[in-house]
Amino acid sequence: MKHHIQALAAIAQKQTRNILGLMSGTSLDGLDLALCRIEGAGFQTKVQVAHFDTIPFDEAFREEIRRVFAQKTIDFQHLVLLNEVVAERHAAMINTTLRRWGIAPGSVDLIASHGQTVFHAPRQFHGLADYPNGTLQIGDGDHIARRTGIITISDFRQKHLAAGGEGAPLALYGDFLLFSEKNEDRFLLNIGGIGNFTFLPGDGDTSLVFATDTGPGNTLLDAAAKHFFQQPFDDGARLAAAGKVDEALLLRLKSHPFFALPFPQTTGPEQFSLEWALATAGKDSTPSGHNLLATLTRLTADTIAEAIRRVPRTAATQAIYLSGGGAHNPTVVAYLRSYFPGWKIEQMETLGVHGDAKEAVLFAVLANETVAGEPPAGAQLGGLPLISMGKISLPG
Repeated sequence: MKHHIQALAAIAQKQTRNILGLMSGTSLDGLDLALCRIEGAGFQTKVQVAHFDTIPFDEAFREEIRRVFAQKTIDFQHLVLLNEVVAERHAAMINTTLRRWGIAPGSVDLIASHGQTVFHAPRQFHGLADYPNGTLQIGDGDHIARRTGIITISDFRQKHLAAGGEGAPLALYGDFLLFSEKNEDRFLLNIGGIGNFTFLPGDGDTSLVFATDTGPGNTLLDAAAKHFFQQPFDDGARLAAAGKVDEALLLRLKSHPFFALPFPQTTGPEQFSLEWALATAGKDSTPSGHNLLATLTRLTADTIAEAIRRVPRTAATQAIYLSGGGAHNPTVVAYLRSYFPGWKIEQMETLGVHGDAKEAVLFAVLANETVAGEPPAGAQLGGLPLISMGKISLPG
């Protein structure tokens, strides 16, 4: 094993590293792969995305994950087996994609694997006084390392929990290193299954930097599209456009206690499920599928906007940079533009990283920090110490 340790030490000493970032989110749409050329570390980090692709999951694989995803009661044996199955599937996708890109595995220094979240349980959700924050991602790093021959860093969220955080959103660290800009308050808004943003103050005060979930992003929209129309998602928001917002239901949905919690907070489909939305509507007033989608689309936009409005301004210019699947929802984006007239509202590509690739890139940056970062003693971000995250798995 000594040669693997020596290889890892050599990677840490390199000025530039090739790191393959992987991301599979709560939308279960597929695996994002971003091959990043990362120079330096810390505040000297520079990233160039050499290749990016999303490999969609087939419906059978999605259903296997849904059997344990955000479920309090599951077949535990299935979860145990799926931990290996997800890793094997991800490894196969990596190998196939590298061949298609014409990239030799030996030229990739590290894999940064987020894994597949199956349950997220912060204290504000589980309410158990004697238990800490918790989260679980499956897709074991050892299997990925063994099947690809590449050193793999995975399971990033556990160190964040150990340091006192909720395990999410972790985008904060990479966002701060890569995208801070003097004199512009930046909200890096990712609308995935759950909406979240990183706030980067234009005055450079690191004590004000934080990341938080805002509530449902696409998770309710996708679930409603599947339930009512047998569609995986509301393509182009066309289904919502055929409906009308139920204002009374919208108010009841927005009365969920999560939306009044202080920043930062995290959540997931465990809290915001289609069953919750239908129960909130009530048996006597269940809206049509079109009307429910229109209402849930507005819920996503409203709760994002209301969260952003709560953040004090530090600069003359404010900007929202969009990423995630919801960044392609024209109705959500139109709502945001109407709520923030005079603001700069643009896709992440403006900052040099494709919005669909952003989260995979950020996990590559986290892996880079794990092997090469050296934050100043006592440095904090978002109220937590600057820490290295991820477990290292060797191929041999």
